Amino acid sequence: MMHLSKNEKLSTNMAKNVAHVTFNNNSGVICYSPMLITTNGIWKGINPLDYSLPLFILQMTIIVVMTRILVVLLKPFRQPRVIAEIMAGVILGPSILGRIKKFGEMVFPQQSFLTLETVAHLGLLYFLFLVGVEMDVAVIRRSGKKALVIAAAGMALPFCIGTATSFVFRHQISKNIHQSAFLLFLGVALSVTAFPVLARILAEIKLLNSDLGRIAMSAAIINDMCAWVLLALAIAIAEVKGNAFSSLYVLFSGLGFVLVCFFVVRPIMWWLMRRTPEDENISDGNVCLILAGVMFAGVVTDAIGIHSVFGAFVYGLVIPNGPVSIILVEKLEDFVTILLLPLFFAISGLRTDVTKLRDPITVGLLVLVFVLASIGKIVGTILIAALYDTPFNEGLALGFLMNTRGLVEMIVLNIGRDKQVLDDQSFATMVLVSVLMTALVTPVVTGMHRGSRRMIGYKRRNLQLSNPDSELRMLACVHTPRNVPSIISLLGIANPTKRSPIFVYALHLVELTGRASNMLILHSTANSTPLSSRTPHKSNTSSFPHIFSAFESYEQHAGGVSVQPLTTVSPYSTMHEDVCVLAEDKHVSLIVIPFHKQQTVDGGMEAMNSSIKDLNETILSTAPCSVAVFVDRGLSSSTVRLATSRYVMLLFFGGPDDCEALAFAMRMIDNPSISLTILRFLPLEEQQSAVSSSSAVNNYPMANANSAEGYQRMLDEECLHEFRVRTVGRDCVNYIEKFVSNSEEAVSTIRKMESRHELFIVGRSYKNASTELTTGLKEWTDCPELGPIGDILVSSDFSMVVSVLVIQQYVPEGAQPVPVTAMRQGMQSPMNNQPVQQYLNNANVRMSNLTSSPIQPFNVGWN
Repeated sequence: MMHLSKNEKLSTNMAKNVAHVTFNNNSGVICYSPMLITTNGIWKGINPLDYSLPLFILQMTIIVVMTRILVVLLKPFRQPRVIAEIMAGVILGPSILGRIKKFGEMVFPQQSFLTLETVAHLGLLYFLFLVGVEMDVAVIRRSGKKALVIAAAGMALPFCIGTATSFVFRHQISKNIHQSAFLLFLGVALSVTAFPVLARILAEIKLLNSDLGRIAMSAAIINDMCAWVLLALAIAIAEVKGNAFSSLYVLFSGLGFVLVCFFVVRPIMWWLMRRTPEDENISDGNVCLILAGVMFAGVVTDAIGIHSVFGAFVYGLVIPNGPVSIILVEKLEDFVTILLLPLFFAISGLRTDVTKLRDPITVGLLVLVFVLASIGKIVGTILIAALYDTPFNEGLALGFLMNTRGLVEMIVLNIGRDKQVLDDQSFATMVLVSVLMTALVTPVVTGMHRGSRRMIGYKRRNLQLSNPDSELRMLACVHTPRNVPSIISLLGIANPTKRSPIFVYALHLVELTGRASNMLILHSTANSTPLSSRTPHKSNTSSFPHIFSAFESYEQHAGGVSVQPLTTVSPYSTMHEDVCVLAEDKHVSLIVIPFHKQQTVDGGMEAMNSSIKDLNETILSTAPCSVAVFVDRGLSSSTVRLATSRYVMLLFFGGPDDCEALAFAMRMIDNPSISLTILRFLPLEEQQSAVSSSSAVNNYPMANANSAEGYQRMLDEECLHEFRVRTVGRDCVNYIEKFVSNSEEAVSTIRKMESRHELFIVGRSYKNASTELTTGLKEWTDCPELGPIGDILVSSDFSMVVSVLVIQQYVPEGAQPVPVTAMRQGMQSPMNNQPVQQYLNNANVRMSNLTSSPIQPFNVGWN
């Protein structure tokens, strides 16, 4: 029993939803069953759900499990996780399961919401801190004028439309609430774009590295930061109920807090970072101090009159790039985003009671306001995009992307409900409509963008179809900084010059582990600014700056090379889609992927990640162009040696893949430091036709070109003939023929080769091997992505430790390969799957011309 004074009655009356309160005459008597923290056990006849800690643990477990179930159910539809989290709350709340009286009273009683919301807001506090840590303020300066204008139009038009229509219908939709505060809150809620949710949607539909994705990300981050300013203003007006002077005090105090953070706290953080070298961990004391600062910043802004999440967000912005921010993200991210953040979205759903939607006029008008504001954002985005010559389909898709809802809007709506600016009916309507709008984004954007993709002019899908003197577009995949020297050494061997330049898209592949804020790195790493003007950005992966700086240094010192680094973040199971879509969008001719094993100190090979092996095999089977798998076993480390010559050997068995490998070798013949040896294997029965005075390539009998074997032999001879013409009189190119009867003899010949060669280039020749000399090796292959010959070269029982480049030529499924000269004469391409009968009618004549050619450019030898 507790007696209250008269002055305490009012405050006690406010708590009547969490305790049963009675009053007796002049003294209030409060009788309640307190929600104690822990229980003494069910064996004493006590219900654990009457105590706060067991009840909270059960609530959290149910929310997390329900969220994960909905995430799995919505995954085939590529819906963002925020929808599953909000819908989990709606299902558990009074709309569905909460209507079961026993469930609502036992699992989610009204008096337990205080604890649940307190922990949820603590998680929200630290999540907004992480968002600030990973957000790059300088993106506003780097964003082009197009992104700035789209962001401005995407906020101004829906804000004006939403507030104007709300003002017209103010008597129907804003009863008994503060009018100006309602308009401002509604305008902010209608104009924001959920940046983290948008990033996840773009990752799911594989548009992060497209022009559409980069513009959307840049505009969204500007929109997101402006939304926080408007939210602070809305809270200030709501708190003071229209008092202008009080509003100014709140705004000036908030501005003072921001200035203190940037001009006092940020220099302290820089000092702390300079004291923490990159190879050392920040002390636990400093981590504790920073994390305590998050709560202190929240207390300060809450005392000012602005929501505490604003203070945590600004405090996160001042954390500089470096080991401090990386460690903070690694320590907090999983716990906050996986366990605590779903509580906030679930509470939004628990507060959504569809039974409160009793006035159809009010609900209809709110939906109308929302739809009009969304249409305003879409139309404004389309108009601005049209000014920059963007196709209508992409402008429409961009407009829907800018209508993505999520965290910021839920914060606005929850704060509006707490401040009694929004009633239960308005809150429930806005939550449900927001979920519906966000759910529409993925299918609409996917349909719009799929129809606008252009593949016209993308015919040079392999190296053979690319002129050796023209620009080569290459997509180089990088997993770790260790892969960078390998790519750079391979570029050096390919001999980029001003006459035959190489444009490299260096794609950093980052595994998506399910963290929402992993997406925040993409606003900076996916932009299209030149590499020379780019600075390392904050991320949760410390290898980004090292990778970017290495390519920047190489681009500045090497002639004929242009490098554009990009980053893709997705699960390994779908990462091949990112690689293939980017290859198509950039019209590349060759994708270079690192082998899934790396060399150890003793020269052996150890696997890095089994998922990378599966990724490589999937890329090889789905790539829209040629693919090369690079096994670096010392080639990159040898670049530091001042060697006058580097020895490369190409093993030629015949077939499309070997012809593609020969086309790559053709690019390196002008490199004065390269000594190239071509070792061709021929069936033993053709040795009798060889003439000692000339190469067997001009003398062995040919099959009819209309047969599959003869047609492929003709393609092989044409490739060799073109190579001979380009290498006339070059002593650095050697040609050797080896006659073998089976695959065992071929392998034995390779094992006897000189050990001075640093790089072996081979065709994969795994699916459609054109010669029986490699057919018998397939069943013994441990690494199918390397093909039978490449697998032998990297095996542990191979005597030499050499680097290997395995190349697979792009040939469409079911298409017939077309000779290069026929392609260059304007005949049908294999992409059209058309027969080249005109060419085949004269095939035997052309083969005779090839075999009678007097050109002898090789230093020829045979056994």
